[in-house]
Amino acid sequence: MPAYKAPLRDLDFVLNELIKVQDIIPTLPGYEEATQDIFASYLEAAAQFCENEIAPLNRSGDEEGCEFNAADHSVKTPAGFKQAYQQFCELGFTGLDCDPAYGGQGMPKTLAFPIMEMQCSANVAWSMYPGLSHGAYAAIHAHGTAEQKDTYLPHLVDGSWTGTMCLTEPHCGTDLGLLKTRAEPNGDGSYSITGTKIFISAGEHDMSDNIIHLVLARLPDAPKDVKGISLFIVPKFHADGSRNPVSCGALEHKMGIKANATAVINLDNAKGYLIGEPNKGLSCMFTMMNAARLGCGMQGLGIGEASFQGALTYARDRLQMRALTGAKFPEKAADPIIVHPDVRRMLLTQKAYTEAGRALTALLALQLDIEEKHPDAEARQDAADLVALLTPVAKAFMTDNGYEAANMGVQVFGGHGFIREWGMEQLVRDCRISQLYEGTNGIQAIDLLGRKVLLDQGAKLRKFSKQIHKFCEAHAANAQLAEFVGPLSKLLKEIGETTMGIGMASMMDKDEAGAAATDFLRLIGHITYAWLWARMAEVAYSKLGSGDDAFYNAKITTARFYYAKLLPEVESLKAKIKTGAKPLMSLQDEHFAF
Repeated sequence: MPAYKAPLRDLDFVLNELIKVQDIIPTLPGYEEATQDIFASYLEAAAQFCENEIAPLNRSGDEEGCEFNAADHSVKTPAGFKQAYQQFCELGFTGLDCDPAYGGQGMPKTLAFPIMEMQCSANVAWSMYPGLSHGAYAAIHAHGTAEQKDTYLPHLVDGSWTGTMCLTEPHCGTDLGLLKTRAEPNGDGSYSITGTKIFISAGEHDMSDNIIHLVLARLPDAPKDVKGISLFIVPKFHADGSRNPVSCGALEHKMGIKANATAVINLDNAKGYLIGEPNKGLSCMFTMMNAARLGCGMQGLGIGEASFQGALTYARDRLQMRALTGAKFPEKAADPIIVHPDVRRMLLTQKAYTEAGRALTALLALQLDIEEKHPDAEARQDAADLVALLTPVAKAFMTDNGYEAANMGVQVFGGHGFIREWGMEQLVRDCRISQLYEGTNGIQAIDLLGRKVLLDQGAKLRKFSKQIHKFCEAHAANAQLAEFVGPLSKLLKEIGETTMGIGMASMMDKDEAGAAATDFLRLIGHITYAWLWARMAEVAYSKLGSGDDAFYNAKITTARFYYAKLLPEVESLKAKIKTGAKPLMSLQDEHFAF
């Protein structure tokens, strides 16, 4: 497997030329010092760390995995993981975009997201240890009491403590209304938590001094379903150093991310502390879950980039047959496989999905910063609406595309891709979970169509559509962009008609929305990427002649590939949506028998 190289040039393009962060970020209160030079220095430091410290541990971590000791319920992470984490903490990355009041550096998410991408490309299993901690930080920061913030946040910020989210139980995953973990009041403001949680990423390990579990549980006489769930802080060790009866019962035997400890967590009258209001725990946990969903999208992006780098290096080196149009390298025994159209199809698919995904994550990070810091309430609301609409798209579309890119990486390698020592098959295994956890991609699709589109009669989608329409209108007379603006305008109109059709059909039969959801999410994903590629092409055209023409011409050519070879999928998606629920629901349950 070729060594990972952080895509700093493309990150610079996205941040400084496409979304122009320096026109916005330093104008937001608290981000005045987040200059272009500061961005560049952090990104360079992160690139060096990811390339030199955690990327070399990726395959060895997968081979070694985590070791569970049943005698004391402890977990040992693979060799080098703890040392790399300590260095990560010393570099200050654990508190990069955290509140300075608790020791954070107060940097914007627009800087934190590309650093997260690098970690996911270099070693996605390792990246999950600090990643989950940041989610715990966000939930406590948003919903905790002043005492809870003072107790836990400084340690989560400096990385000496890590965090988890404990939702899933053996009998329930997405349907948290079935949750059974109990929380009994102790009479002193604390609660006694009893139950079992499964699939807890980074649930037990040796990388930090303490682990702070955020646990969903039910109070006595709580309402049924999700209306009766509360959120609790359950530390592995109390502030006085005493051990809480929360322990790892086992580690899951998994397909991928083997270097991350996916634990069964047993709580046996463990002491916990309520976050937020009683029975309102799910809304508190959504602070963490939404961050985790964007993190999943980053995993799809990061692994797609890693697979592309590996496949591109191999395709340039591997000699196999001659080009169909005649030898391109006659001095060699055969031509490198990059000359073959089908290999180029796979490489360009990886490149197109990855670079558009990078643009989407930068856009969403910028909206998160605006939502948090902008002085104008309307601007904050517009940013929040765009993030709400596109979070399920980022999670599902980016992980589906990342998995496709990882599979294509194996295919480019041919038989060698199927062999573990080349590293490509690990990327497939590691990426597969990103389509499952934090709500399967089917759940993301239902969330997008049901909650984010139909529930508000399409208000958020119309806001987003206006942005795309505004771009198309502004460039309608631009001959260079006609090949992008024309199809984009047509698709925008068709998506409006498709959405209206789904809404009308679902008023008569709720199954219609469920049947259309996955195809609809992919449809929204494609128009989002098509809009971003049109914007990237516009920037690239404007920069031709500035001294980096090879880079900018590659952008324009890749945009053309996306429109010619990937965007046409929308035609089949629209056709499938029109068929409705009947083809799915007509077969009787008993007729599924073998």
